[in-house]
Amino acid sequence: MVTEAAAEPLESSLGYRFRRPELLREALSHKSFSAETNSSFNNERLEFLGDSILAAVVAHQLCESYPADDEGALSKKKARLVSRASLAAWAAQLGLGAHLYLGIGEESSGGRTRQSLLANAMEALIGALYLDGGYAAAERFIRGWYLGKHANLPETDYKSQLQEIMQKKHKTLPSYQTEQVEGPDHDRTFRVAVYFGKKMLGQGAGKSKKEAEQAAACAALETLKTVEK
Repeated sequence: MVTEAAAEPLESSLGYRFRRPELLREALSHKSFSAETNSSFNNERLEFLGDSILAAVVAHQLCESYPADDEGALSKKKARLVSRASLAAWAAQLGLGAHLYLGIGEESSGGRTRQSLLANAMEALIGALYLDGGYAAAERFIRGWYLGKHANLPETDYKSQLQEIMQKKHKTLPSYQTEQVEGPDHDRTFRVAVYFGKKMLGQGAGKSKKEAEQAAACAALETLKTVEK
């Protein structure tokens, strides 16, 4: 479990010191932790708020950055920047997963690296920033990300990237296999592996088969990069 003192490195990464540290704790608290500890809050309400703040700031920034773009072009850029994959990449850059409060089951099933969970926590963090420091604090944080290394975020369709590499190098396509499905119908976790012939290239998990396949493809791409070094 993350202690209050352990939040200090995260605040340093954020470039923001919370006046109400309970908001940061709430943003980092997954519902699984709240259920197991009988806590009165989790980060879902902050996630809802943060999603709207993020959309507003990104839309404003895009209108300023691309004055000649029409609504369709702006919408595509916005969708990419606020996508689950983009938010998860941002969360990974901040090391957000290490600071999350998770239930035992979520912890053991790899929740700290799960794309959907990280993306939701990122939105909750933005919501907490907004409540603690106002719109300006949230805007500075989001624009700092937008104008930084993620401003020209690459496409995050890992399956297509992997397919292109495999087709070019080996004249064949990778195959995906669902290894396991856990949880009740309303809260399933899919575990998928991607193969080159009989060789497994990577594994991934997600709340949908599509998400799990993308995670597996991402892991496979990392494996291929390591092999090439």
